[in-house]
Amino acid sequence: MAYTANANRYEIMKYNRCGRSGLKLPALSLGLWHNFGDSACMDTMKEIIYTSFDNGITHFDLANNYGPKPGAAEENFGRILKDGLRPYRDEIVISTKAGYTMWEGPYGDFGSRKYLLSSLDQSLKRMGLEYVDIFYHHREDPETPLEETMLALDSAVKQGKALYVGVSNYSPQKTEEAYKILKELKTPFIIHQPKYSMLNRTIEDNGLTAYAKKAGIGIIVYSPLAQGLLTGKYLKGIPADSRIASSSVFLNESALTPELMKKISALNEIAEQRGQTLSQIAISWILKDDAITSVLIGASKASQILENIKALKNTDFSAEEIEKIDKITR
Repeated sequence: MAYTANANRYEIMKYNRCGRSGLKLPALSLGLWHNFGDSACMDTMKEIIYTSFDNGITHFDLANNYGPKPGAAEENFGRILKDGLRPYRDEIVISTKAGYTMWEGPYGDFGSRKYLLSSLDQSLKRMGLEYVDIFYHHREDPETPLEETMLALDSAVKQGKALYVGVSNYSPQKTEEAYKILKELKTPFIIHQPKYSMLNRTIEDNGLTAYAKKAGIGIIVYSPLAQGLLTGKYLKGIPADSRIASSSVFLNESALTPELMKKISALNEIAEQRGQTLSQIAISWILKDDAITSVLIGASKASQILENIKALKNTDFSAEEIEKIDKITR
């Protein structure tokens, strides 16, 4: 049966302007970092994508290396786009990135013009697209001149292969340098994608949030649930189907220190007092700041999408709640 989107989808979601651009993003966006690789179930992937769009999540975030194997998430998303979402292409924001290792040899990594533009062509082919809405440089390159990298992003826009550009995992200093180059080129640099959560406050402390707001650059954060630590699943031990139990390279059992578990339990108590789950308070806490455009969520099943969307019902925090959370996490 052909997919038909929920007619009321735009009444469910809140949309925020991305910096000072004309683009609005949903408060929650779907990241395909995990759970869309070549071993994932296509029916489950479709259900996650369709449930997201049915609830107003119009932004789908990918990267060339998302998998496993690298490229698999883009290939799978391309199949889902072709099978059901294609009629809605103009209602969807699709982003991808390049910056991490994709192929052997000296041209498949970091930030050279050759790598970025070759990678974008490959991404478009995998997804069956003529353009992406946002193309990011995924990480800083300590060797390639920043001007070369930014000129590559500019070329992607001028060639009609991207509408907007952004950076991810850049320091505030490099973000400012990138902004100045792209502003002179009149390239629409509209977004930064850093890691941020209750347990990782780096972008507050290093000044990135303040600079992005000043410059008119939107912020879309990844790992808002700290790789699952803020989902509540570890409050009573390590579930067999958890990321830690699967020997993830991103999270291991040694991370669950007594000190961290004490913090997570205290945050969960505040969540319960607010009538929220731990994951919901983690998301709503991020969205309390108007400098944040969107929060990237991941999902292994559609029910998690519906659970996270409930966070949007209460993104207001009292001064007392903020003070308590700061005391716990700082």
